[in-house]
Amino acid sequence: MAVQNYASVTGLVQNVTNVTDQCCTLEVSIVTRNGIVNMILGPDTYVVNNLRLRKGMSVIAFYDADAPVPLIFPPQYRALVISQKSPQEFVDLMYFDENLVNRDNTLKLNIASSTMVTTCNGQTFSCNPGNNWLLVYYSTTTRSIPAQTTPRRIIVMCLD
Repeated sequence: MAVQNYASVTGLVQNVTNVTDQCCTLEVSIVTRNGIVNMILGPDTYVVNNLRLRKGMSVIAFYDADAPVPLIFPPQYRALVISQKSPQEFVDLMYFDENLVNRDNTLKLNIASSTMVTTCNGQTFSCNPGNNWLLVYYSTTTRSIPAQTTPRRIIVMCLD
């Protein structure tokens, strides 16, 4: 999964159905501010905490923004990561350097002892999470450039 450009869809799950003749693939319809978006979840989609998706659940799904997509309505993307999202927090999937600053220099992470840092499989990540793709859960930031935050949770994606 050598993705260089992730994009996200945030909204409420409207429906979860099996894709015809592909029992290991689901279609999740998400109601966003701009309408409905269908996300395809395959066996390789990382579902944070093995979450069982349900109607009405607030979620954020990340996909490869550079991947080809069918020109259909509603839009349809192949989800690479999907997570539940609370209204009070931000969830971002970005590459952070060794100083924990993201690529576009808009966010710097300050890790506290209360920050839970794990791998995708839930194991404690005891190294510096820098120089990795990180799924970051946070609520407030400073108004500095880059903005700084102390995240509640970091999942180290361990991608190339």
